Amino acid sequence: MEPAERGAAMAAGCPGGPWAVGEETAILHGGFLLAARLLQPRPLRELRKADWPRAGVPITDALREIGERCPSPLSLWKKEAVAIVWAKILLPASPAAALEWGWKDDGFFSVGAMIPDVNHIALFELVKALSAPRLFVQLLLALPPDVCRGQLEDLVEYISSETSPSDIRFFLDVWWEVMKHREGQEDATVSAFSALIHQHGAESSLEDGLQPAKRFKGDPGSASAAPGLPTVLLEGLKQIRGSVTQPRLRCYALANLAELLCLSAGLGPGHSPLPITEHLAKLSAIVSLWGSDPDSQYHPCGLGEKVREAERSVSLPSVTKPSREELFGGLDLLCSLLQDWGEELQDTLRGSEELCFESYRLLDALTTLGKNLDSLLETGDLGEGETRVVLELTQLTKDFLRDTSAVLKDLDTSLVSSVAMAVIAQRLDRHVDVCSVFASEKTWAFSKPWVECLVKNKALFQTPELVLELLEMLVNFATSHHDEEARELQVQVTEAIVECYTELSLSDKNQVISGVLASWGGPGLSHNVQVVREGFQEDLNVTFNQITKSVSDEGLSRAVASMARLTLLSPEATVKQVCHLAVVNLGAHQFLAQILCSFPALNFLESHEDPGRPHSLVVRCLEEAVWGKLSTAREEEQFLQFLAFLMQPGSATPLVSPAEVTKAFVLPYLKSDSPEIELSLQILSKVLGIPSCSEEHWIKSCHPFPLLLSLCRLLDGYTKYWHQPKEQLFPSLETKDLILDILCQLCELVGPETVPSSELWVQSLAWLHRKVASLDWTVGLRLKKLYGDHFKNEVPATLFEICRLPEDKWTSQSWPAYGPGSGLLAWMECCCVSPALRDTMLELLTLNVDNPEEVNLFSKGFLVALIQVLPWCSHGEWKRLAPVVEQLLQRQLLHVPYTLEYVQHMPLLNLRPFACHLQLSVLFLRGFQLLCGSSCSSWLPAEAWLHVVQLYCSSLTDLLASIKAAAAAASPQPCAQEVSFVCIQVFCHLLHVAAMLPAEGCGEPLLVLALEVLSQYEVSSKADASPCSALRRANEGHFLESITDNVGHEELRSTLLQKLSKLGACSEH
Repeated sequence: MEPAERGAAMAAGCPGGPWAVGEETAILHGGFLLAARLLQPRPLRELRKADWPRAGVPITDALREIGERCPSPLSLWKKEAVAIVWAKILLPASPAAALEWGWKDDGFFSVGAMIPDVNHIALFELVKALSAPRLFVQLLLALPPDVCRGQLEDLVEYISSETSPSDIRFFLDVWWEVMKHREGQEDATVSAFSALIHQHGAESSLEDGLQPAKRFKGDPGSASAAPGLPTVLLEGLKQIRGSVTQPRLRCYALANLAELLCLSAGLGPGHSPLPITEHLAKLSAIVSLWGSDPDSQYHPCGLGEKVREAERSVSLPSVTKPSREELFGGLDLLCSLLQDWGEELQDTLRGSEELCFESYRLLDALTTLGKNLDSLLETGDLGEGETRVVLELTQLTKDFLRDTSAVLKDLDTSLVSSVAMAVIAQRLDRHVDVCSVFASEKTWAFSKPWVECLVKNKALFQTPELVLELLEMLVNFATSHHDEEARELQVQVTEAIVECYTELSLSDKNQVISGVLASWGGPGLSHNVQVVREGFQEDLNVTFNQITKSVSDEGLSRAVASMARLTLLSPEATVKQVCHLAVVNLGAHQFLAQILCSFPALNFLESHEDPGRPHSLVVRCLEEAVWGKLSTAREEEQFLQFLAFLMQPGSATPLVSPAEVTKAFVLPYLKSDSPEIELSLQILSKVLGIPSCSEEHWIKSCHPFPLLLSLCRLLDGYTKYWHQPKEQLFPSLETKDLILDILCQLCELVGPETVPSSELWVQSLAWLHRKVASLDWTVGLRLKKLYGDHFKNEVPATLFEICRLPEDKWTSQSWPAYGPGSGLLAWMECCCVSPALRDTMLELLTLNVDNPEEVNLFSKGFLVALIQVLPWCSHGEWKRLAPVVEQLLQRQLLHVPYTLEYVQHMPLLNLRPFACHLQLSVLFLRGFQLLCGSSCSSWLPAEAWLHVVQLYCSSLTDLLASIKAAAAAASPQPCAQEVSFVCIQVFCHLLHVAAMLPAEGCGEPLLVLALEVLSQYEVSSKADASPCSALRRANEGHFLESITDNVGHEELRSTLLQKLSKLGACSEH
């Protein structure tokens, strides 16, 4: 009985359970009283078989009346009536002393008192009349083991006397039900019966009351494990074998015996379930046999009940297993019966037009037994007599099947699909396996019953494997059926599948997405299923509109669930939408990246375009949805951060690898005229910062040496930066520092381990060295970490004139651009390469300070070299070069005379701590005087001047910070006047430079810097506590205003005068 049936049975019973006294028990009581009257003068406990046709009528009439008054499809009252009668037989009569308390404490007391004493014949005849062997077995196996066996022996004794065909049928039915019985499915009546017997014990009334009663004690335990039940069944068959004459009953008996023997642990490794397709074919065959056999008790039943009963018949639980002794006793009996009945049965089976269930069972059981016997002969430890029996039975079985098994081939299996759906609908034992067949059998799919079954039982299909099977079925159907009816079916099935998928865990959803991508690629279902495409874009837009409005940790799980559904239907369209929104929605990129990284299944490599070089789905979606469409710096930044998260999503699985990103967004765009060059370089910088997940660095797969060469060529292009045609695209000077950083990172990452062999490593280095030789010579210096000791540093020969360069590491080259006197220029370009090379150049510089002319020439040459290098320096390079000037000034190797052109009176101050600051400011002024002079007037284009001014302003900003630090270091000695003087000098030099600049558009950085200088002057001026500080501030204010009045730039002049007037107003107060 299924769990639902047990619940219904319990609900249908009387409130007091099976022992409650009510109208039904009164009717039953009346039936037994009439029976007792008919049997007089003998009591009912002396009932004989021959008496039943007359005395049993009132009892069966009473049960019929109860059934009409209290109809129950589960025949609950039949079971309760049998339980009451059986309990009356087993329980002893209450002693007189118990009458006082029995009616209060004993639940069975009242109903038991209503039934007169009866014997087993009444019980067995009652069960036969009710055609209820199953409920009889349920109650039988609920008894204590020894009682169970005793009751079965009573049944054998009953059927062995005056044996009739109905007795034989009843015995075989009981035997068959014993084998089909399943533990743990007891309903309320069986449980109450079992509890009653175990609680009180029972007294076995022996037939005719001729012997004294035999007491037994109830022993809780598993009745189905009662020892010797097979022995009793075998003995019963021996007793009645002579009475079994009908072919159908003979088949039944042999089938029971063969199946019982198959359950023995001595035959084979044990019971293993049939493959599910064979199981369904067997169920279908049984249902068909019952449907075509009007004599079968299951013929009038509906399909569901037939399937349920067929599964009980096929899936024997093996709870009643014969022992070894019982096994060989049974084999011997089967051998004997086949010898007696075999030939006659063979003739019957060959001549019959229709196979009945009993004969089908016989053939099937003998087939299984034959296989088990073969196994027993091979592996069993058999005695001589046992071997003889097994060999003889094996031969008999083969002979019997040789002439009769052919009828099994013609079995009707047309009901397999209907049977499968009935198994699913009723959740029968193997419904999980059947669901797999249901989801994959194309010949059943999309019939109306199939769709209805799926929709009603979709809760059973909530596994990734079944969802994928159903999706494949849906796609196959959608590609071959396009009519309106098919469309409606597709809609229903799609909705059901999506509901099944929605209930899966996230890991299972990813498994389904992986399957979808493997089967149908990026487009997924939407490519093949029209009903999926319809309305999908609108659904996509609405869903993501909601997602982007709920950017929070709380909204993440809901967003993941929503995206999971969309990804199932069209992975590619969903990923593209995420990528697009991650760029255009301000601040949503990380949230969307988190959502996307919840689906590691999207880390899918497509190979449809080039099977040899698979590409990432996510990378392709990024290329098609975003790349080349970024219109603002903010979008580019969000794209970079989104990409970075996809590569490093924390604890989640990365969706794209650095190698994939490099191949897609970097390598194709490392050309100076590419519009995406700067973004590609930013991407490359980010991916190089991601550590490798394996011993072999991912850069190995990205053509590292051609990549290095591309970067070197970009650097070489910067030597002609200000002379590139205006229409020609080229990355900005700000990008130069990024290229230098990338090159430095690559030189550290690319080592001998990134190529297959040391020989190839040397060849690759030689190839790169050969290619770089045609570029600017400084590019080769930047590859020194990569070159190692394979190549010397190649520099202009003139560098050797001013440096003590060791020839084992340095080699000279003659280049036309570096003629006589260009040594300092080459030296300064080396200082720009790296801090380490800068320090080396300062260390190896040769200058005879005792020779005034040499120092003077060096200082002039240094200034000329400085202005030659300045316009081509990136901000990073200029930062590396500025300390060179400071060191040379501090070491007094660079002669920079300080003139008094902006000094009205001799300052009687201690300017020694600020000497280098004043010299550096003057040096910049002299450089600009040279740069803005007539000899250089056409050297730089207009757009170059802004860059030069920005570098100048960054150096003066650093200078102001250094002045502030020097002043702090000079305390506790007051130096406010000195700082004010230095600030005035820097301010004047700055205005001088501003006046000389030939190009417009440079005023803003100069104005910002000038205001910063004045602010620092204001601080130091206010800190001056000397007696004449007010006068000094007034004089300095007038001086600064007079200088500022001469500035030609209107905006610069007016803003600075306004600032100075505020300073003057503050000083007066």
